[in-house]
Amino acid sequence: MTRPRPGVRAWPLYVGGFLGPYASTMVTPMVPEVAQGLATTPELAAAAVTAYMLPFAAVMLVSGTLAERWGRARTMQVSLVAFVLACGLCVLAPGIGWFLAARALQGVTNAFTTPLLVAAITDLVPRAGLGRALGLFAGMQAAGQAASPLVSGPSAALDWRLAFVFPALVALMLAALPPTMTAGPPRTGPPPVRALLNRNLAVACGLSFLCYLAAVGLTVLAILRAADDFGLGPWERGLLGSSFGVAGLLAAPLLGRRLDRLGPRRTGVGMNLLLAAGLVVAAVGPTVLLLGIGIAAVGVAVTGLRTTVNAIAATSTEGNRAGAASLALSFQFFGGALAPLLWVPLHSGAGAAGFAATAVAPALALLLLAFSRTGSPSAR
Repeated sequence: MTRPRPGVRAWPLYVGGFLGPYASTMVTPMVPEVAQGLATTPELAAAAVTAYMLPFAAVMLVSGTLAERWGRARTMQVSLVAFVLACGLCVLAPGIGWFLAARALQGVTNAFTTPLLVAAITDLVPRAGLGRALGLFAGMQAAGQAASPLVSGPSAALDWRLAFVFPALVALMLAALPPTMTAGPPRTGPPPVRALLNRNLAVACGLSFLCYLAAVGLTVLAILRAADDFGLGPWERGLLGSSFGVAGLLAAPLLGRRLDRLGPRRTGVGMNLLLAAGLVVAAVGPTVLLLGIGIAAVGVAVTGLRTTVNAIAATSTEGNRAGAASLALSFQFFGGALAPLLWVPLHSGAGAAGFAATAVAPALALLLLAFSRTGSPSAR
């Protein structure tokens, strides 16, 4: 990987990529246990995914631009401390209403972390190696999704509230050891907002939305299928779900090099084809092994698409990188927030066919790429 410029505290930039995906998916492996612990239904407990993602996505429409105005480093530290407090509220929640509100607060606070990290990496890494650097960042995001079921599943077997301790500790570490957040002198004027209205950023937003519309659908439906069709308990569901992140983590270096070599359009086409195939295998595969293979394929595809979207977005708007990154990411999590509301009822009514319908999202992404002309992330 091409390293950031000398004198940069870089490792927290990549470690920070772990936190957002972990927090967004940490409830899905333990939905039955949360429902039982809070005396509610699994459907309402699964709404914790939406409760996190809707405010997360809504605030990210503006969080990057606000952070450019307020200062990235200060904004990052305040948001991390607030995230720790939100984790504490999840632990102390006496009922489902309080729990959903605490998850919403987690989403708001985390909206000020991931886009700032993407902007900082884009600032600090030479363009020739940007794909590899963002591939490493996407690998850490995949690690967050891999760790989520590995921590949440076993925690649920003891007490699901324990799962919130781990992300709180990660956030505290990052607040104490903040990364270098920008290159060059501090900004002297407000970040440009009108510059965000450009074609490449619009393509990044569309790809981002469709990617998570499919991916979050997979993470929720695969857990439900593992429990309903194969009778897997929380430990087994956690291990199965971790294949998503583990596969993405292992593939991340190769995916970053592929982006540098092939460019975002061709990389996006390949990843969406893989995403569609993985979704269908996970939906209709008759064995646990095939379900796991489908989940792993989707994990690789999502890691590749994260890298592609981040590269397109962060290089689309020179004077407001964090604003561009946060806008694209907001569409990603709007897609994630919609996913349980769309796919869970469809799966309940149509079974495997409803699960397989998630492949419509990457099919639409392929149509979007067919009409786009996104350039190389190395280009200025």
